[in-house]
Amino acid sequence: MTAAEPRRIHLLSPRLANQIAAGEVVERPSSVIKELLENSLDAGARRIDVDVEQGGIKLLRVRDDGSGIPAEDLPLALERHATSKIRDLEDLERVMSLGFRGEALASISSVSRLTMTSRSLEAEQAWQVETEGRDMAARVQPAAHPVGTTVEVRDLFFNTPARRKFLRAEKTEFDHLQEVIKRLALARFDVAFNLRHNGKSVLALHEAPDDLTRARRVAAVCGPGFLEQALPIEVERNGLHLWGWVGLPTYSRSQADLQYFYVNGRMVRDKLVVHAVRQAYRDVLYNGRHPVFVLFLEVDPAVVDVNVHPTKHEVRFRESRMVHDFLYGTLHRALGDVRPDDQLAAPALAVQVQRPSGLAAGEFGPQGEMGLAANLAERPATAAGWQGAGAGYQGQRPSAALPQAEAQGAYREFFAPLPATDPASLPEGGADVPPLGYALAQLKGIYILAENSHGLVLVDMHAAHERITYERLKLAMASEGLRGQPLLVPEALALSEREADCAEEHAQWFQRLGFELQRLGPESLAIRQVPALLKQAEATGLVRDVLADLLEYGSSDRIQAHLNELLGTMACHGSVRANRRLSIPEMNGLLRDMEQTERSGQCNHGRPTWTQLGLDDLDRLFLRGR
Repeated sequence: MTAAEPRRIHLLSPRLANQIAAGEVVERPSSVIKELLENSLDAGARRIDVDVEQGGIKLLRVRDDGSGIPAEDLPLALERHATSKIRDLEDLERVMSLGFRGEALASISSVSRLTMTSRSLEAEQAWQVETEGRDMAARVQPAAHPVGTTVEVRDLFFNTPARRKFLRAEKTEFDHLQEVIKRLALARFDVAFNLRHNGKSVLALHEAPDDLTRARRVAAVCGPGFLEQALPIEVERNGLHLWGWVGLPTYSRSQADLQYFYVNGRMVRDKLVVHAVRQAYRDVLYNGRHPVFVLFLEVDPAVVDVNVHPTKHEVRFRESRMVHDFLYGTLHRALGDVRPDDQLAAPALAVQVQRPSGLAAGEFGPQGEMGLAANLAERPATAAGWQGAGAGYQGQRPSAALPQAEAQGAYREFFAPLPATDPASLPEGGADVPPLGYALAQLKGIYILAENSHGLVLVDMHAAHERITYERLKLAMASEGLRGQPLLVPEALALSEREADCAEEHAQWFQRLGFELQRLGPESLAIRQVPALLKQAEATGLVRDVLADLLEYGSSDRIQAHLNELLGTMACHGSVRANRRLSIPEMNGLLRDMEQTERSGQCNHGRPTWTQLGLDDLDRLFLRGR
């Protein structure tokens, strides 16, 4: 046929249509195992056994104790668009099952040799259906099988060699397959999972009905170190219920390979979720690192659309902005509330610590999040500043005109210098030892050595002070707000009509952040005012990026990120430097501030500010008890 001849329209053969559909659903053995396991879970299985040979290329066998399939439905189960999970449009709008498209078994059978044996609860015996990719005719015969279903998939892609050659090595394919099982095991604590590879047991996860057994399963999937370095989360608001675990910022990874997020029990990788989590970790994560988490979001199925991707990895929320803000706010607050005593939850041998009190111990009264700023503001300002660097230490309190004064690098410090009292002469108080203990000495003008009930605490004094100063600058900015700086010559900005509409819609939001934008035409804006602290920034590029975020996610943190970066630089320059000698009272003041300051476990750049060496750690160093 020449290029000029018109091509006639014709129907595809069932075999070719199924193989095309298989390209969407079946990429590798792990794709097959995902579809089969989801069917088992939808059938109410409480135990699932998986046998794999050669990474799943030679054999995939999934056996469950679910409700089974009636004999007359077995051949129909292998047809396209055949499913027991939805019947009409209303079911599609409130999908409660993991699978619902009715294409998985048909697609899998078109590229493999498939055998399915099943027995329903009411049936007296089991039945088996077989099919091969070459001819789609199904053969049904009686078989022996308990209540439940077994699906065998042999010789994957045997009839599509072009697809088979794209498969990786056996170990690589098995690793992908094992990861799929782990994801589903985290979603369903009430189901037992067993995995064997080439006859060897690889995974044996029992049912996890209580908190202890759930923790064991999470440790088996994510590693024992995860729960030791994770925060439990459970928040419910506006019909959204979020629970699970988020890793501490110091327990991060170089790859995003330990991130599990579930919506109504379905594992998803959604860009809205990723953006919200990244925002929450923005101030505490080291550059290039990725957070770890296992989180479960439960919502009304009617407000989430799971039918937006063939593999069902993505979802669409009806109220995406509300979901984004809920995730960000919950995680941001949880990370901000972490204090040293939360990180020292593990029991340790109690030791006697000489406890100074009063000013020498840095005890200046209660310091709530907002009470901290109020207490500091009431202190008289001193021209001398600290007694030494970073003394006293209720730290640096910026003046009320912070955004303007700080832009010129001006600081006012609010604290009273502490007396250089010998802590050894102080009476021992009756209070418990604080989480970071009491200072013993300073090492090389860089580190503070302190003793607490667990053993030895090492503190990087500059990193710790930098975080404290940074958090106070942010509090002061939040209370004072942002002052705008009018531009002598307004900057014109050419945009699409959609972007200009978005800017006009969010005009009040921009104004609160110090921007003034004016609509000049259908596709143009004028920037008349920018935040005073960002007057050196490229305003046009920043506004473009913010509008792109608003259109994509319904929110943007770019302006705040730029402001935080500037405040972080100011905090770094305004913090106590290395080789500055601090007195014992000054060091204790810094320790007390760390215990009260949000995110004090990391500096602004995500580096840890302190570490604990327990007595067991020290005993191992010196081989004590051997």
